[in-house]
Amino acid sequence: MKKIATDVLQFRGSHYDFGLKQGEMIRESILIRNRERQWKVRKPLFRIDVEETKDVYRNLAPFIWEELMGLQEALKWGMERTLLEFAGYRLNVTPSGCSIYAGENYLIRNYDYHPKTYDGRYMVYQPTDGGYATIGVSHKITGRSDGMNEKGLTMGYTFVNRKRPGIGILCYMIGRLVLELCANAEEAVDLLKEIPHRGSFSYVLYDKTSERPYIVEASPRRVEVRRDYSCTNHFKIQKEENRHCLEDSNKRLALMNDHSMQDLNESEAFQLLNTKDKGVFSDLYGSWAGTIHTAAYFPRELRAWFALGGDQEPKQFDFLKWLTGENFSVDQIVGQVNTEIPFLNMEKADWFKK
Repeated sequence: MKKIATDVLQFRGSHYDFGLKQGEMIRESILIRNRERQWKVRKPLFRIDVEETKDVYRNLAPFIWEELMGLQEALKWGMERTLLEFAGYRLNVTPSGCSIYAGENYLIRNYDYHPKTYDGRYMVYQPTDGGYATIGVSHKITGRSDGMNEKGLTMGYTFVNRKRPGIGILCYMIGRLVLELCANAEEAVDLLKEIPHRGSFSYVLYDKTSERPYIVEASPRRVEVRRDYSCTNHFKIQKEENRHCLEDSNKRLALMNDHSMQDLNESEAFQLLNTKDKGVFSDLYGSWAGTIHTAAYFPRELRAWFALGGDQEPKQFDFLKWLTGENFSVDQIVGQVNTEIPFLNMEKADWFKK
């Protein structure tokens, strides 16, 4: 078993200052050194167009561009390298797992991915220059793998396929845009229909007034919308986009669907995903599909839970109090996972070794 940790980072201010602060924090970090080592092996199969990326964000969310400028200033990097690492536009994605289950006033999500990609950053941010305040998990520094905003909109995504990628925005930056730009699930659905998608992902959207979550099946070719309580790693409408092997995805979906009409309370639902012997939690870290964290969001009261690894009691956060100016006292969350694979944010993690 490996002990792992996630930092709880809190910030109030402009996006430029937020980018500047984050750049100062990671400039000499092992996370950046690991990324440098990884690029020596993982050559990018795409190009970065600085002006095109700038136009995309200035038209869609100008404050995200300001955050990228702050990062560049703190890191003293060229613009192309900054966009390569943090912009989330045009990049390829790697297969992953993930399971999402929603019920009465909760959305719970297992983040299943590879340890060598994990930021280890739980972000709480209240902007002063546009966009909604958010709480959630960082991915590639600027993106969010799941989260909730001050209006009670919650979001998580699940990977479907990396085949036939398009010119567009990656999942983690799309997650960030959804949370900062949209007040409710309907607005988020509209945004997901408008923006260009690099890869094929399902986005699960739930707010304080939703009777059932929206599941947006987004591929580079089209976007479809359905309503359901559970989601794993395949489309139900765009079946032509699915991978050939869906046994694990169908298994986890069936396990969650078995409980969808049983009216689980929030603790029971969290345990369904986080308890190792219930079948949804995964130890497949070497296959890019091991459960690293379980996150829960409760939109009506603006509460959040977070746990690293399985069989954990979640750390609880009162986001509503935080919005009034009361900072969280915790600065780190710890947990354990059953793997010897190094984590990006904690130890040397290159791609020379599997």
